[in-house]
Amino acid sequence: MLTLNRIAIVTDSNSGITQEQGRELGISIVPMPFDINGETYFEDITLTQKEFYEKLKEGADIGTSQPSIENIMNLWEELLKEYEEVVHIPMSSGLSGACETALAFSREFDGKVHVVNNQRVSVTQRQSVLDAIYLASQGKTGAEIKEVLETERFESSIYIMVDTLKYLKKGGRVTPAAAALGTLLRLKPVLQIQGEKLDAFAKARTVKQAKTMMINAVKKDLEERFSNYCEEGTMMLAIAHTDNEEAAQEFKKEVEEAIPGYEIYVDKLSLSISCHIGPGSLALAATKKVK
Repeated sequence: MLTLNRIAIVTDSNSGITQEQGRELGISIVPMPFDINGETYFEDITLTQKEFYEKLKEGADIGTSQPSIENIMNLWEELLKEYEEVVHIPMSSGLSGACETALAFSREFDGKVHVVNNQRVSVTQRQSVLDAIYLASQGKTGAEIKEVLETERFESSIYIMVDTLKYLKKGGRVTPAAAALGTLLRLKPVLQIQGEKLDAFAKARTVKQAKTMMINAVKKDLEERFSNYCEEGTMMLAIAHTDNEEAAQEFKKEVEEAIPGYEIYVDKLSLSISCHIGPGSLALAATKKVK
């Protein structure tokens, strides 16, 4: 594993970083567990993206759970045999209890394990991991990396178009009556993540309208919330999707035309979010990266 100022970087598969990519980056990826029809699977270990969506479309009973804290602590212990400190970057505490659990148990490691709660997930969480790698390469300590990432935790936005209300209904996020009405009207809800939670943002009648809403929302963020960072050149854009690669690439072209001059990364949306919103979804994110 690549040594970066004696700092080991750990994240979970909610970042979208695969096990193979983790090895290439020299970091550790904790696979997220999924309970499917009573059997436990681990993302990118015993469960591929293709298998997940096949089971989802078949109507399998899919639930998410936290990674085993025992396994995480064992990983920390192994890493501390080679590294002086560990920086652990889990998904947002507002979307999972895994962050708070890791934070509580990290106190047993005498300040050598730094759990970062920077309120991100998927492509924005991935950027936090890349930032941590960069900061470590610049000689920052674990405590300094944690401070930077948590200070900038709200400097990102994600807007997500949901293609079907079926999975939001199944998860109890919308009532059956609202789901039925939304389906009848062919609504395409647009959700947002700005910090801790997944919230409603707008309702569109068509995919085209939903994409326009997301583009306009990100343009507004860039012009207002992130205007100083845009001048610095520290903002990047990302598109994420749920089993929708072709549509994501087409959306990328539309975003490049509407918001020129930005690096745009395309990836799959975290399965932990995908199981709640279903296939066919598209997301557009804006994220500040460290200098």
